Amino acid sequence: MLKRRIQRLVCLLLAAWLTPIGFASAGQADAETGASEKLVLHIDFASFLKESFRVSPDVKRAAHLGQTESGWHVVVDGRRAGPYDGIALSLTFSPDSRQLAFIAQAGDEQFVVLDGVEGKRYSGIGTAPVFSPDSQRMAYVAEKDGQWVLVLDGKEGKPYDGIGTAPVFSPDSRRVAYVAEAEGSWFVVLDGEEGRRYEGVGTAPIFSPDGHRIAYLAKSGGRWVVVVDGREGESYEGITSPPVFSPDGKRVAFGAGRDGRQFLVVDGKEGKAHEAICTPPIFSPDGKHVAYGVRQGTKCTVVTDGVAGKPYDEVGAAPVFSPDSKRVAYGVRRGKEWLVVADGVEGKPYEGVGSPPVFSPDSRHLAYGANVGRKRFVVLDGNEGKEYDDVVSMGGGRIVFDSDSRYHYLALKGDDIYLVDVTMK
Repeated sequence: MLKRRIQRLVCLLLAAWLTPIGFASAGQADAETGASEKLVLHIDFASFLKESFRVSPDVKRAAHLGQTESGWHVVVDGRRAGPYDGIALSLTFSPDSRQLAFIAQAGDEQFVVLDGVEGKRYSGIGTAPVFSPDSQRMAYVAEKDGQWVLVLDGKEGKPYDGIGTAPVFSPDSRRVAYVAEAEGSWFVVLDGEEGRRYEGVGTAPIFSPDGHRIAYLAKSGGRWVVVVDGREGESYEGITSPPVFSPDGKRVAFGAGRDGRQFLVVDGKEGKAHEAICTPPIFSPDGKHVAYGVRQGTKCTVVTDGVAGKPYDEVGAAPVFSPDSKRVAYGVRRGKEWLVVADGVEGKPYEGVGSPPVFSPDSRHLAYGANVGRKRFVVLDGNEGKEYDDVVSMGGGRIVFDSDSRYHYLALKGDDIYLVDVTMK
């Protein structure tokens, strides 16, 4: 939850790159042919704020913060914006990758900058800017006269004692919800209407893919419930993972706890109890299957449709289903090595991976970034591609399939970020 008073958002130069860990698979031959490189961004590492690096959703643009004697500035596509007295770690690309917004500071005031245009100045900005899925709308939380307001499309909403989460747009961009506080109680505000008041609201509201349904966690009588479309479910000692809707919006799954054990609740039915749930549940695209990671003792495994897979030392992230819902892949750690398990088959182990696995649109191909020593590359169907100083996975970078036979990603070579387009063999 946001404090009533938020410390000024200023940039602090942090020490090092995040260590890439995660997925990998088997292979030896070069997986790429017809690869082309296009310079996206040159990095001046003398002024580069590493933790600020962000990649656009289409993985074709990059931005970061830097500091010079004149102050802080943003570098996007090689162009600078600023200087300002401070810039928060808030660089946000719109979903269509065309716009960039961030929080800046001048003196004691903060404001949002959208494509170089400064917005209204406030005592503080509480959350990074949030774009609607269609990129046509933007919202953020601001402090005004000792209270907090939602600024939606440039207009201020009702003031509250506190606003506990960043605003959330529905998938169709028409609706917006957030968590607010008044008179010691917390509640969800949906399209300007306040919901039932609780002792606390645990997470940001979650819309179903069609935008017609909404779910969130709430605390009542010292216990936690999942509220779906305004209706409370059974109460639990704790909710271990937020609710997730199936792609068609008809099913709901979440993790819950009782008597020191954790279990998955799907469509109101409790599953087998485990020591802990270590990754959130995920539905397959057709909504018929669900997978999640669990821990039992010192080992972790992935459970798919109630069937547990082989145990490993760690499960790296939530499982990934293929578009046709027939395949599933996930990263695991065995000792000091990481590997991908795809369709129950182990891939080649690597030291680490900087991006999660991704299936091609036709579900036939699986790709991810991996590393051996300081060199990084993309692994496609077990075949290792060209080596770079880094296959950019931080700040939203990932591998993107453009078709069944083409994909692209960003790569670091020296001080330059390149867009790499690849035609598959």
